[in-house]
Amino acid sequence: MTPNQKNTIYPCPFSKGYGIETEQAWSLLKVFFTYRFTVSSLFVILYYGHFDPAIFKSHNIQLYPVICHSYLAVSIISGFATFYRIPSYSVQAQLNIFSDIIFITLIMHVSGSIGSGIGILLVVSTAAGGLLIGGRCALFFAALASLSILFEHIYSVQSHSTTPLFTYTGMLGASYFTIAYLSFILAKRTEQSDQIAYQHKQTISNLEDLNRHIIQNLQSGIIISNSEQKIKMYNEAALSIIGNLIHATPPQYLSEISTQLSNSFYQWTIDNSQNFSLISLAEHKQIHCRFSLIQTQQDTFHMIILEDIYLYNQQLQQSKLASLGRLTASIAHEIRNPLGAISHASQLLSEAPTLQTEDYRLTEIIQSHCLRMNKIIEDVLQLSRRQLSKREKIQLNLWLDHYLQGFINDTGSSLNNFKISTKATDLWVYMDAGHLKQIFDNLCSNALKYGDSTQKIIIEISLINNSPCITLYDNGKPIDQETANHLFEPFFTTSPSGTGLGLYISKELAELNQAKLSYAVTEDNKSSFKLCLPKADSSKIEI
Repeated sequence: MTPNQKNTIYPCPFSKGYGIETEQAWSLLKVFFTYRFTVSSLFVILYYGHFDPAIFKSHNIQLYPVICHSYLAVSIISGFATFYRIPSYSVQAQLNIFSDIIFITLIMHVSGSIGSGIGILLVVSTAAGGLLIGGRCALFFAALASLSILFEHIYSVQSHSTTPLFTYTGMLGASYFTIAYLSFILAKRTEQSDQIAYQHKQTISNLEDLNRHIIQNLQSGIIISNSEQKIKMYNEAALSIIGNLIHATPPQYLSEISTQLSNSFYQWTIDNSQNFSLISLAEHKQIHCRFSLIQTQQDTFHMIILEDIYLYNQQLQQSKLASLGRLTASIAHEIRNPLGAISHASQLLSEAPTLQTEDYRLTEIIQSHCLRMNKIIEDVLQLSRRQLSKREKIQLNLWLDHYLQGFINDTGSSLNNFKISTKATDLWVYMDAGHLKQIFDNLCSNALKYGDSTQKIIIEISLINNSPCITLYDNGKPIDQETANHLFEPFFTTSPSGTGLGLYISKELAELNQAKLSYAVTEDNKSSFKLCLPKADSSKIEI
């Protein structure tokens, strides 16, 4: 049942209406049809079976079969209308109850009036009014049934000299009102219970969706398995950590991920005092695993939390560097004052008219190194002043076009030096626009400085493993493995004029925005930098 079907109201012309759920309402109407069809069929069977019980003291034996067959025909027609749901529910429910009152009253009349006992069948009809429609409609039908049997009894007493049973008639009418009211109260309480149950169901469903979203977007990998090591559930982070082991289908058992993981899990089930383990995957990748027990009413499951040791060590390194950054920032402020004095003194010395050429060259060297030291101090201060990212949704293709035009205007380079290659369009990322610009300022500046000036710098936009990526190909010579291992470390540089902080800051800003900056050598032996960004609709939750 959809939420739109909830609390659908079927109005009664004599009340504000009583609401029940659509499918439940039609089901109750089908049950009422079954009852009416059964009763009308029994009356026809009694006629053709030539039964003559004492209750059937017919006043009009010719009219009895006409009424019985008409009642059966109307019941069958109403059954087709109920199954095809034409006309509306409220119209059908009211017509069925109204026809029941008319036909049962007529059958009671031709079968011996109130003394036949058939009038008791109207109790079911009035109860159906409370269950199917409710409100004042139920009381209206109870009043209609009471008046029908009262007028019928008065007519029978006057026309056929029937024994007066007005006390019984009044008690029967009172029972109609009582049953109608009780059925209405019962139906209303049932509806309220259904509404509460539906609200609880929605709450549980929302909590399940929320838990699923949180688990799927955690940075730590989560694997749920049973005691037989069969994997029941995992999140995207787990697939990312063990992704290089997955080919066509995800793993079904822990042993498919790692034999060492399977053995560690087995040892933990025997002795749970050691609830963690360090395992090695392909390419010397180390994973820290933590085991915990999850008990439910039906079964027992086990949760395995996977954490990449590299990321863990990286977090420690970032913490150390943050402390070091605050220390160096205070030192940098103290260095800046004497450095400014040295730079000012060298400028005054270079303006001396009697300064020889060799001495003037020495002042230029002093000025050059003062500028370099000042640049290092600026980078260090930038690290110490780094604030949390203010991420926003960015249309990557449009942003790159605007950025490249601004970079060319700021640096005075030519548009012919760059080429944008688009392999994926309409990519939206979630990142700080200022940090993204700073990263590409460093990458593009390095590409112009160290790349092959005879070829264009290619900036390629693509979608890799469902993540938007920008790859910059500078066509420069590849870096040896030893240098590549230290490429993103602070103060590491191979250039005499570099500070060694550009790529380090770029990588720090990328990780601050849950992005990943990496260096790779292309198939044609060229250098490239790849920045993989978080999608705007699937940012990870850090814990």
